Amino acid sequence: MTASERAVEIALAGAQAAADKKAENISIIDVSDHLVITDAFLIASAPNERQVLSIVDAIEEALLQLPEKAKPVRREGGNPSGRWVLLDFIDVVVHVQHNEEREFYGLDKLWKDCPIIEFKDRDLTEQLVESE
Repeated sequence: MTASERAVEIALAGAQAAADKKAENISIIDVSDHLVITDAFLIASAPNERQVLSIVDAIEEALLQLPEKAKPVRREGGNPSGRWVLLDFIDVVVHVQHNEEREFYGLDKLWKDCPIIEFKDRDLTEQLVESE
């Protein structure tokens, strides 16, 4: 089993929104074979709390702009520290973490046996094309 088309759509749109806010180390992990409750994790990080919260807000806004709007059923964290915020979109669970939390909790390592859904930042792709 692989992540649904809807989960991939949500994850990629969220990843692009995170990239637009300069999130670091963005990854999308297909956990559909291991979890019944969700298809994918979108994980991103930032060097400070303010940026973590900015990335979270951008993801929420971007997913409300999809043709079939996606609104989180749950949001955890962020207040007051903003070190790790979780957004639950059912098909996708978004984790935006401070770099230190990302390294300490190692979600990427925990789910290393799962396939990765490829994400390419459109801005970086456009820069590569322009430089050629």
